[in-house]
Amino acid sequence: MTGASALVLLASGVGHALVVGLEGGLRRLDPFAGLTGRPAASDGLNFLVVGVDDRHELSEEQRQRHRLGGESCDCTDTLMLVHVSEDRERLSVVSIPRDSFVRLPPHTDPGTGKHHRAVPAKINSAYAHGGPHLTVRTVEDLTGVHVDHYLEVDFSSFLRTVDVLGGVPVCTTKPLRDPYSGLDLPAGASTLDGAQALAYVRARHLGGDSDFGRMRRQQRFIAAVLDKATEGEVLANPVKFHEVTRTLLDSVRADEGFGTSEMVALGKAMRDFDPGSAEFVSVPVADPDHRVRGLGSTVRWDRREARRLFGALRDDRPLAPGNSHRDARPDDSGPADGPGGSRGAEPGGVEVPPEHVRVQVENGTHRAGLGHRVDQALRAAGFRTTGIPRNAARQDHRHTVVTYDPGWDRSVRTVQAAFPDAELRPEAGRGPTMTVTLGRDFDRVHAVRTDGPAPGPAGGPGRTDREFRVVTGDHATCD
Repeated sequence: MTGASALVLLASGVGHALVVGLEGGLRRLDPFAGLTGRPAASDGLNFLVVGVDDRHELSEEQRQRHRLGGESCDCTDTLMLVHVSEDRERLSVVSIPRDSFVRLPPHTDPGTGKHHRAVPAKINSAYAHGGPHLTVRTVEDLTGVHVDHYLEVDFSSFLRTVDVLGGVPVCTTKPLRDPYSGLDLPAGASTLDGAQALAYVRARHLGGDSDFGRMRRQQRFIAAVLDKATEGEVLANPVKFHEVTRTLLDSVRADEGFGTSEMVALGKAMRDFDPGSAEFVSVPVADPDHRVRGLGSTVRWDRREARRLFGALRDDRPLAPGNSHRDARPDDSGPADGPGGSRGAEPGGVEVPPEHVRVQVENGTHRAGLGHRVDQALRAAGFRTTGIPRNAARQDHRHTVVTYDPGWDRSVRTVQAAFPDAELRPEAGRGPTMTVTLGRDFDRVHAVRTDGPAPGPAGGPGRTDREFRVVTGDHATCD
């Protein structure tokens, strides 16, 4: 379900000839018929991608093997808003918790023809109440984002697409076992077939992380699909591309407006797209266990932060502003830090607050779990970590090293304040994310004190709003 959005958006990069003829297998629907009072269209393209709990095409044996017992709920098991920027250089994926508390707009039941007034519900039930039409209307009412295209995938198509793709690689820092979904993965790297991938993106019983952990895995899975596709195994191989695309399009339902010409134009525009161009985020939540009579546990959004998030989509702005803005300076005369990082943190405090600094943690030692502990300590100190610590290429590092882009020489001083004994190692072109490679000399994460607000990357001087917790595709590697 989640990989379908990535493949459709990457499709057609090899040209019109291979796409023509495939469109006939794409099942059509019209989720926009009769919709009124819709949000205004904005720059870029917005896709509503839904994974539907529809098991009718699966045999009883398949249901048992994939732990899909029981009847289909005919609801949306996954909801994502996917925004492709106007310049086709960025993909923003926003996961919407399926238990989000909403008020369904007034609607007519497609099965009975009965008209219903607005009712409180979980957002995933919109599909059962009114199909794709009500799902689109509910999402647009809730987010204020105009949906340009609608893509729908079910369990059976998900299985077939992953298998035809040849499996999808994922990485986990610890074993993942969920008897409910059938997920059973060892620590480290694994290549998932269709059945394993389905269990991976459906698992909700892994250490109590419930639907939020599941959304993170879905985001990482999309990043893995993007990574595999852009390596050339699919797009650069016409035979493989044709096989994958036919399987995908045969089992996806899409709106009438998403056809061959749109796929070709989008594919050509995104020819240089790579996993680092993708950013993943979930809707900010105020209460993950909001109790509502008749509905049970629901998810209540943080309305203020959600407005900011969807406002960024409407304005076609990056969700992680550091992706496209370097450290602002009063003038350009100040040199960047030189090799070795001889300049330390400014006396009295740092200029750039931790919440404006992105950090990837790597464990360069044999101390198990060290990366995870440091990542958590940095988050507690306010840093925007990737949340996905990983092992360094080697585990014999004597000294802790901070690798950074010289264009972010002010931000690196904030990281240096947390690791005062670390070596600073400039590396041009790596972008805003600092990598902290932990060595045997690591002791602790030091407290960081700031000297007032720093210029906000997206909001101009004086911006103090906290950034969204965004992970880019090139860092979405390990659980």
